[in-house]
Amino acid sequence: MKLIKSIFLFILCLSSVKTFSQYTDVINSNRPGVSRSAFSVGTNVAQFEIGPYILNEKRTPATKTEVSGFGIDFAARYGFLWEELELNIEGTYQNDTKSYSSGLKKDETRANFKNFNIGAKYLVYDPNKNKEDKPNLYSYHANRGFKWSSLIPAVSVAGGLNFDSEDNPYTATTVDGVSYRGVLITQNNFAGGWVFVTNFMLDRIGSDQTDLNYTLTLTHSFNSKWVMFAETQGIKSDFYADNLFRFGAGYLLGKNLQLDTALTFNTKDTPSVLNISFGVSYRIDRHDTSN
Repeated sequence: MKLIKSIFLFILCLSSVKTFSQYTDVINSNRPGVSRSAFSVGTNVAQFEIGPYILNEKRTPATKTEVSGFGIDFAARYGFLWEELELNIEGTYQNDTKSYSSGLKKDETRANFKNFNIGAKYLVYDPNKNKEDKPNLYSYHANRGFKWSSLIPAVSVAGGLNFDSEDNPYTATTVDGVSYRGVLITQNNFAGGWVFVTNFMLDRIGSDQTDLNYTLTLTHSFNSKWVMFAETQGIKSDFYADNLFRFGAGYLLGKNLQLDTALTFNTKDTPSVLNISFGVSYRIDRHDTSN
């Protein structure tokens, strides 16, 4: 309870900073990667991001097991009170079958939330706030070129509550109930449609399974419709550790609707991972642009 109060007071202190708009004319989704953008969706904007996926995991040494099934990643985001603040609900639900090649054990059918979190995100610093970057009227290439100022990232902090049920096959056996999450987010927007996002997360704080998770995402928009990305994700805990690689693309079907697909894999066999996802992001835009 003390931690929750501290987070709330921290957000109230930050609210004394003069607000500035993060709203964009088109949808700004966290998909198709798993990293979180530093920016919120904008006040009075509700956004929904859903991604069904199919998976196959094989563990060849010792136990020789295989997991196959499907799941769905989901998130609901809402810009609340200030442009910098976003409330969110996010999680992953999975249904799969774990098969044992030795034949000594029966196949297991499993289904549960791999994670379920309610939280908030706040933009602490935006390098573009009050920026007076006038175009060079004499050089087109100067306006398209690299700017050293782009190395300074936007910075956000996020936190939330995890809810894990008892006897969850996707967590350590002793994990049950409420735990905490803290995330540091940075984002660089470079010339030419390049965006680099980093997430550093400490998850399930206060439980017997504290996860250290980092995600690095590089995105490139080729035009106003198409975007492609490459991502690496590291997970480290006593229960599970992995390094995942993810590639995919997104397509803007309308200013409030985005479709995407991604392929996830790793390079080890304890277990090997192959995951194919398809997603959609949709926003309900009631943002007041008069402010």
